[in-house]
Amino acid sequence: MPLFLWSLCWCGALCVVPSVLADADDASLLGGWQDVWLFRLFLNVLGYASIIIPGYFLIGYFKRINYLETGRGLCFPVIKTCVFGNESKTGLVDDASTAARNESESSSSARQAVKLIFCAVGLQASYLTWGVLQERVMTRSYGASEVEGSGERFRDSQFLVFMNRILALTVSGLWCVLLKQPRHGAPMYKYSFASLSNILSSWCQYEALKYISFPTQVLAKASKVIPVMLMGKIVSHKSYEYWEYFTAVLISLGVSMFLLSSSTDKHPSTVTTFSGVVILGGYIVFDSFTSNWQDNLFKYKMSSVQMMFGVNLFSCLLTVGSLLEQGAFFDSLAFMMRHSEFAFHAVLLSVCSACGQLFIFYTISQFGAAVFTIIMTLRQAIAILLSCFLYGHAVTLVGALGVGVVFLALFLRIYARSRVKKSSKRAVQTPVQKV
Repeated sequence: MPLFLWSLCWCGALCVVPSVLADADDASLLGGWQDVWLFRLFLNVLGYASIIIPGYFLIGYFKRINYLETGRGLCFPVIKTCVFGNESKTGLVDDASTAARNESESSSSARQAVKLIFCAVGLQASYLTWGVLQERVMTRSYGASEVEGSGERFRDSQFLVFMNRILALTVSGLWCVLLKQPRHGAPMYKYSFASLSNILSSWCQYEALKYISFPTQVLAKASKVIPVMLMGKIVSHKSYEYWEYFTAVLISLGVSMFLLSSSTDKHPSTVTTFSGVVILGGYIVFDSFTSNWQDNLFKYKMSSVQMMFGVNLFSCLLTVGSLLEQGAFFDSLAFMMRHSEFAFHAVLLSVCSACGQLFIFYTISQFGAAVFTIIMTLRQAIAILLSCFLYGHAVTLVGALGVGVVFLALFLRIYARSRVKKSSKRAVQTPVQKV
């Protein structure tokens, strides 16, 4: 699997070189070849490789000498946890969430309604604020005066990824300490694969906003069900129903309508460039790999918060290592010192991201994945409207129709999935008469 991930990165790099040349005008506006997104991505990957490759050889060495049987000393528990773990797989741990859901089903309707409102408001507030701030940080200048073109833009998407991950690591770590968690069984190094793809997907998400509009990004996220299905076939060998393929085609149609209706005479922040589409494609591919790899990790006995802690731990290690090697860490801190507004936005962005993840876990445990999916789908629609209102993105009639097709397909998926679950429950509950 490591070979597959690195091969994917290398093939992607070869495919996107023409897009960099096609957007040479954009690069000149950014101020030089050092600001070309492919060069920044290359530097980031080199930084990650300087940590991953030595780790790969160390893990191979400890396994080769059978350290689990021969190891001794103070480092033994740490190496055992990181390299070997508790190899017994016990299935996905959902006892706590199932118990919480059963308890919630037996509670009063008024109490359930209050919980549902709390979850919906929490998710909407966290991720709508996160989306608005994300667009503000990546597309607007700081310290700008009345003179047009003045001010300074923040360029380093990787630092924002690090800010998000360090706060999420802190929150999940406190959660694991304060609340009882199942005994951890997975070797810690296995989180690094999900961490690497998660870092790259988050970097692409931030970086894409320099080239495409936020509504385009939201629609692309809605369409990631297509590569998720492809990755599910490749990584997890999953099979899908006919309605899943049908809704995937509808989503593709809606996104295509929206993208093709984009006009090139708008403000640069609303124009969809080829580089933006390529970066967004990278986001979707890496994010699809992350979700499928995490599904495989859940075969070990762990909770969602433990997963959050493990992935964010390696994400912090990889990003801070890469930032320090490039000298970008202290440059970003200096930018924060120069612009207190950016510092506030970056911290609030991280708080919203961490709180949003906790709301996700709580909502799924109380009401299940179907209710959570409905809330987040509505959030995507509101985010598009909010971005158009705050930042002046123009949407044509064909584009609006494409947005409608995408969300129609998403709600069809939710409805079909709920019908399938209900029919399967009825089949299980139907008594079998013996002759």
